[in-house]
Amino acid sequence: MAEAIKKLIIENFNILENRDQLEDVKRAYCRQFKLDTILNSDIFKTYRLLLAAKKIKRSERFENLLRKRSVRTLSGIAPVAVLTKSYPCPGTCAYCPRQEDVPVSYLSNEPAVMRAIRCQYDPYKQVVLRLKALENNGHEPEKIEIIVIGGTWSYLPQKYKYWYIVNCFRAANDYSRLRLKKLSSAKEDDSFKINISSFYKQNLSLADLKKALLREQWKNENAKYRIIGLTLETRPDYINESELMEMREFGCTRVEMGVQALDNKILTLNKRGHGIEEVAAATKLLKEYGFKITYHIMPALPGSTPAKDLKMFKMLFSDERFQPDQIKFYPTVVTKGSLLYEWYRQGKYKPYSDKVLQELIVKCKAAVPEYVRIIRLIRDIPGESIVAGNKITNLRQVMQQRGVKCNCIRCREVKDGHIISPKINIIEYPSSSGREFFLSADSTDHKTLYGFCRLRIDKNSPIAPAIIRELHVYGKLVSVGGDKKVQHSGLGKQLLAAAEDIVKANNLSKIAVISGVGVRGYYKKFGYKLKNTYLVKSFDKRPSLD
Repeated sequence: MAEAIKKLIIENFNILENRDQLEDVKRAYCRQFKLDTILNSDIFKTYRLLLAAKKIKRSERFENLLRKRSVRTLSGIAPVAVLTKSYPCPGTCAYCPRQEDVPVSYLSNEPAVMRAIRCQYDPYKQVVLRLKALENNGHEPEKIEIIVIGGTWSYLPQKYKYWYIVNCFRAANDYSRLRLKKLSSAKEDDSFKINISSFYKQNLSLADLKKALLREQWKNENAKYRIIGLTLETRPDYINESELMEMREFGCTRVEMGVQALDNKILTLNKRGHGIEEVAAATKLLKEYGFKITYHIMPALPGSTPAKDLKMFKMLFSDERFQPDQIKFYPTVVTKGSLLYEWYRQGKYKPYSDKVLQELIVKCKAAVPEYVRIIRLIRDIPGESIVAGNKITNLRQVMQQRGVKCNCIRCREVKDGHIISPKINIIEYPSSSGREFFLSADSTDHKTLYGFCRLRIDKNSPIAPAIIRELHVYGKLVSVGGDKKVQHSGLGKQLLAAAEDIVKANNLSKIAVISGVGVRGYYKKFGYKLKNTYLVKSFDKRPSLD
């Protein structure tokens, strides 16, 4: 096997032009060496060894052919989803399935859940083995966004939360060493059998876990594999100031909330346990503390109609109490183990047809402002688990094939392209008693987005009157010191300077950044100093013209 792969690479790495040719070559070498199959991940391992030995020169085209699901890192970061173990949920939502030993609303055959179960829900194992999987498939996951899923984070025991996050950081910090020692010789099929244990045990005191977290975060600022973003899921009615300050201690930069619908009657019928008032209050508080906000929206809930869903969706952006930064669009599906399943069996609920749902999505996408990103169109639930509702697992691709486009960030981001005559544009809009500025670096025709900055000016913020909630340069993930395409092109510096100019023009003396731990060093280069988990910079206040 090893000799066949080595020969395949040396003879073909600089001549293959597309994936069809790659598959033809793999089949030919399987026949020649009497092999059942050759995996791209195995080719990548040998390719890297040949590069290290200087037997071949690097070929970006060959790497792109081998890379599995390259879209995963085309947004400039490597998302790593990890799941918390099953704890009681404070909600009784009608649509949520409940399975034993699986967090409420999740199913045991979802890909992320299956990975977590194989790791016994251990955060350390989940992070390490996910990074390994990304590398095996051709990605360079040196800029990591940890996405903690599993229900209402705010309802989990405090000590468990600190233990969980400190082990996420420890895993990222340890990965360089582990990949050279324990992981490099492991076969793909044995990945989850590797004996990796969390370094920090759950029997440590809360005080010791907090000290350990600070220590691991300090290490991560200069680690090779840096956690530049941390996302936590929770409910709107569990957001308060103390909760947000604790989230900042963890290094959280983005919060996902299950909003589902902007209609109190629909929320009550579905036993959500809160109303839109709590959504508005949570959104305001989150923005005052600088967090990025993702809403989960569920069209086709009992009590709704396509017309109501569209009206509520437009309300997200026309009503300044809401204005989320990102959307996860989760059409309601019926699964066993939920109250909705019983309603469906009794004939009390009927989901939308595929045609009605797709037409609704077309209209919703047309209403999305260019400063919002649609992260997902469906939940990653296997079709065999869906009793009724949308079963098209590649719905986004189906919509793209229909020619459906929108102006959201995801549809416009540059992906693996190059910068061509960037222009900085600014959109200002009111949001939760403050002013939001979306500064974007766009192509001349405004069709391609290279990067952006979210600046908020808010006199009610307890952090600073001006706060940068997000600074992001798009393009294929580039490691520190790697080849330049869009990342490391100076756009981040330009966007940061433009945001500071707005702050100065508003005669404000201080600006803060809700920085991820692994990117603190970037802001420090521009005069920002760490203060209470934020990066803060002061200006000389301009004299009044009065």
